[in-house]
Amino acid sequence: MPFAINGKFTSQPITGVQRVAYELTRAMQMRAHPGDEVEVFVPQDIIEPGALLKRQRRLPWLRGTLWEQITLPLAARGVTLLNFCNTNPVLKRRQIVMVHDMAVYDVPHGFSRKFLLWYRFCFAMLPRMDPTILTVSMFSKARICEHLKIAESRVSVVTPGADHLDRVVSDASITERLGLEKDAYCVIVGSLDARKNLQRVLDAVGRLKHRRDIRFVVVGGRNPRIFGNGSVSSSTNAEQVTWAGFVSDGELKALYGNAGCLIFPSLYEGFGLPPLEAMYCGCPVIASTRTSIPEACGDAAMYCDATSVDDIAEKISLMMTDDALRQRYRAKGLLHAREYRWDRSAQKLLDILQGRASDSLASLAPNVSAG
Repeated sequence: MPFAINGKFTSQPITGVQRVAYELTRAMQMRAHPGDEVEVFVPQDIIEPGALLKRQRRLPWLRGTLWEQITLPLAARGVTLLNFCNTNPVLKRRQIVMVHDMAVYDVPHGFSRKFLLWYRFCFAMLPRMDPTILTVSMFSKARICEHLKIAESRVSVVTPGADHLDRVVSDASITERLGLEKDAYCVIVGSLDARKNLQRVLDAVGRLKHRRDIRFVVVGGRNPRIFGNGSVSSSTNAEQVTWAGFVSDGELKALYGNAGCLIFPSLYEGFGLPPLEAMYCGCPVIASTRTSIPEACGDAAMYCDATSVDDIAEKISLMMTDDALRQRYRAKGLLHAREYRWDRSAQKLLDILQGRASDSLASLAPNVSAG
């Protein structure tokens, strides 16, 4: 049975969801014989790194959601479509859909009304469409089954990897440009979405005024079309906080590799890729105990109460003042992160596809009774 990939993500900037889509597609294609790679249907406004994927079929009509809901299903007739980024053509039969989390149900205040209504509609359609559903953690699987009333047997977990960083060349110019010294700063990665809990980290910085030698670098931004109007005070402790905005993969790798730690106090995650990426680069991690984060980080992170400014401040002070402790978490993180590889995730996905194809063939076979 032929499969093809919904390549809408190839026209979007790389964030966590698009990273998973791109790396799974790339790893699946790398495992195939030349000429047998799974085909990727892509829109006309494709950008890198999606533009580097093999065996693309460019569909030039429409863009964005209209491309996904009209152009794509017309082109994908007769094939099973793999959708890696939460949404899928609602009128297409034979699909596999990866749903990363149930945030639009669990933390709806974090989204714009338009985004919320559209995603809830798409998710509500899934039980009626009866597709195979993928997700990225056991936490998300439980939330999907709870909200969509879907049996656990219909949802498979395919965890992300971190070894894509092997292809990234570290760009140390960012540490020079920002005036950062090795092990003397903390990195905070994430959008200004309220779920990322950035304000409490900034408030925790206010508890560390006696440690003027520690810098804090905030990486990321906010998309107002998706997230609600949660405000974050960017003026808090301005002399200690550097707002780096969006950075390249090479710059992020350099920031991880030279930081004293990553602070990841998120209140809600479907998986939580930044801590794993930081660990892969040798960066100790302070992480929230909420949702899927302990599942992703295991015993390789120092955990904090993400709702407590005092506890966040205490864990930052502990990590940044104890060199031996920091080195222990650095070593544990390196070992832990190297267990998460995209080729393993791709092989699990291919096994799921093979099982789906076998089930479909069996259902088409004539029902011959014995005797």
